Amino acid sequence: MRKGRDKDCAIGVFDSGLGGLTVVKELMRQLPSEDIIYYGDTARVPYGTKSKESIIRFSIENTKVLLKHKVKMVVVACNSSSSYALDTLRRNFRVPVVGVIHPGAKKAIDLTKNKRVGVIATSATVASHEYVRTIKGYDKGVKVFAKACPLFVPLAEEGWFRKPVTVDIAKEYLAPLRSKNIDVLILGCTHYPFLKGALKKAVGGKVELIDSAKEVASAVRALLTASENGKVSTRKPRHKFLISDRPQEFKRIAKNFLGRDIKHITKV
Repeated sequence: MRKGRDKDCAIGVFDSGLGGLTVVKELMRQLPSEDIIYYGDTARVPYGTKSKESIIRFSIENTKVLLKHKVKMVVVACNSSSSYALDTLRRNFRVPVVGVIHPGAKKAIDLTKNKRVGVIATSATVASHEYVRTIKGYDKGVKVFAKACPLFVPLAEEGWFRKPVTVDIAKEYLAPLRSKNIDVLILGCTHYPFLKGALKKAVGGKVELIDSAKEVASAVRALLTASENGKVSTRKPRHKFLISDRPQEFKRIAKNFLGRDIKHITKV
């Protein structure tokens, strides 16, 4: 990562829609001095049902949007994009690119005691097998059980975090994973941390839940520290929010996700 003026540039974050705001919230908490520019591709959400080729193309376009704002790094907050597009982005752009899969996978390896790890994600992320490859890259002896849970995203965006119907759906989705005696569950979509209460009820208190948002924020902090490119400032950080469609809907849901009002949203 280059030094110099880049230190004062913002961290860029993109997602297919709103789920990446969980990453933004963690970045704000762990790196309170950093400026952040978030781009949500709300016109084309969800990516989890799209083809590999489309996801790669969208991810390249999203990165170009962020680079117009001279960001010093790009955080790919979308698990589907991290599954299919990360290598392409790293080959084509000079800024550091951080995905959400490796940090969550590494945490799972650190936490599992019986080497039986569950992953819940979108259909595209599960179909990519990227979590399985990454986890086994750390430890070939770990058994990985993945499950697509497409209904979790709309439930999170509706704010139905702990409603009985959400708990029932979670129990239905997670029954196969629970039967495999997993002791760690990776929340492989950035929407899913909002459903932690329901998910905990579905898998039981002994299963550790891994929030990828927390882990990727920690990875970003470590990268900035190692490169001496972290921002040190006493002024209030500036945060920009860009979207491709549905500004009013974004503002409503973002308040639930971030716990604060977003006053200015730019449609690009």
